[in-house]
Amino acid sequence: MAGAGMIGLRHIEETQKSAAGRLSAIVDPSPKTGEVAKNASVPLYRTLEDLIARDRPDGIVLATPNSMHVEQALQCIAAGIPVLVEKPLAHTLAEGKRLVESAERANAKLLVGHHRRHSPILHKAVETIRSGILGPIVAVMGSAVFYKPDSDGYFDGPNAWRKEAGGGPILINMIHEAGNLRAMIGEIVAVQAFTSNATREFAVEDTAAIVLRFENGALGTFLLSDTAASPRSWEQTSQENNAYPTYPDEDAYVIIGSSGSLAVPTMRLRYYERKQDRSWFKPFQEKTIPLERADPLALQIEHFVAVIRGEAEPLVTGRDGLQNLRVTDAIVEAARTGRIVHVDTE
Repeated sequence: MAGAGMIGLRHIEETQKSAAGRLSAIVDPSPKTGEVAKNASVPLYRTLEDLIARDRPDGIVLATPNSMHVEQALQCIAAGIPVLVEKPLAHTLAEGKRLVESAERANAKLLVGHHRRHSPILHKAVETIRSGILGPIVAVMGSAVFYKPDSDGYFDGPNAWRKEAGGGPILINMIHEAGNLRAMIGEIVAVQAFTSNATREFAVEDTAAIVLRFENGALGTFLLSDTAASPRSWEQTSQENNAYPTYPDEDAYVIIGSSGSLAVPTMRLRYYERKQDRSWFKPFQEKTIPLERADPLALQIEHFVAVIRGEAEPLVTGRDGLQNLRVTDAIVEAARTGRIVHVDTE
């Protein structure tokens, strides 16, 4: 495990719980990490080079700062070690392309930590949409609105970068939503956006309103804010992370087809059984699709182990991570210019 910050600690926790994998070492230069390694009963290395030279692992999870992802992933690829890179794949689109192309040339095992793709809720939503019960998809409405705390040092000290360009909810949070939307609806081909920093008055946005066009013709709207006192976000509705209070009657997405709609994650389905019944004067058939919940971070570690062993192919590839980065990059550009920005889907 390279990086023992907030997400790194979660990966450490899930790896220690894993029945398939074993935590072999931690890499982090911070003096505070010594206690973490001691509690985990594993050696601590200050650099990735030291780890690879002295205690070569079967796989490496990179949960280091964004700016370090590409160079460290390239080190893993050069050493022939499978690597799971936390999102975002890279700190710039150009660097992300460089990493993906290098991995493909080397036929390397490169995974990206968009852990929600491992969520049973998302899998069930995708299954329901693909069943055709909603009909052709017309639109999607989504939101990730929540209040990140002013206290607890979230925006101060070593976290002051969250007040600057690149530290806002578009690059930190919207990149998750891009992955969810692409999984459920399809490729995003164009975006428009407005952003605001009127509430926090930081140099970076705290709120964004986004319009999306999908390759299949569907349209979408998405409201994003880290200064909005509302529970309508994946974290506060999915019941997948005990760190957050949960509101099981709220949704983060509504996917709408010509024959019905699906609210996610409550999985409330409303639909017309027959085409001739489709009318706002007639009632829907209604049901709630049952779910079996599980922690997607835990499932992601199990999947990584399976990929290392050659038992599975990466669910979230480097190309997937790169495409999510393209979408967020386009949103930033659309907000900056006030124009429609087209998203490359090569």
